[in-house]
Amino acid sequence: MGKNTEIKLLGTPPSPFVNRVQFVLNLKSIEYEYIDENLACKSELLLTSNPVYKKVPVLFHGNKPPIPESLIIIEYLDEIYPDIHPILPSDPLGRADNHFWANYIDNKFFALFEELRITPGKEGKEAIKKQIIEGSGLLEETFVKLSNGKTYFGGDNVGYLDVVLGCFLGWTKIFEKLNEFNIFDEVRTPKLLEWTNRIRSHESLKDVIPGSEALMNFYMMVMKHKPPRVA
Repeated sequence: MGKNTEIKLLGTPPSPFVNRVQFVLNLKSIEYEYIDENLACKSELLLTSNPVYKKVPVLFHGNKPPIPESLIIIEYLDEIYPDIHPILPSDPLGRADNHFWANYIDNKFFALFEELRITPGKEGKEAIKKQIIEGSGLLEETFVKLSNGKTYFGGDNVGYLDVVLGCFLGWTKIFEKLNEFNIFDEVRTPKLLEWTNRIRSHESLKDVIPGSEALMNFYMMVMKHKPPRVA
């Protein structure tokens, strides 16, 4: 991206939260400068721009204060560029519904993947896999309801929940492979399975999420620094 742009994004490529912001920037055709962060040795820029959580992504917009947290950044971008590919629904009820499910995806559904990673023993892992499968069924119902028979959660165009869930799909593949189960399949979640194929190949996302090898390397780094619990 352009080096003299007003918008800069601090992130690391394997982060689905960073990928969300990249996806929205691409959907809105916003030029930006990407600043790569080394999470193994966090930079002074990260520590000063997000001193509370010390996490990526962080968005810089000109001389304004830095903006951390992916969902906050997405809404900020949607508000300052409202006429280019709106991300959130225009009606308050629709926005509230999207916020509810985004919260569920982040704090309930995807949180189970970290729980699966750190849980020892086959029995414990099987219990968490069952919860993930139940969660995917709930998301299938949500997709059917919100898409109203159309292509995306957002209807005819990519919307908020497409961004929120879609950027996790690289990691769902990794966890499927490592734990030998299917999160989305044609029997339990036929609509979501079709959606995953569409969203992965979307022009604004397909070059954002790293490939499986890069994600697996990052996973192994995380395992080294944050090993699973001891049984």
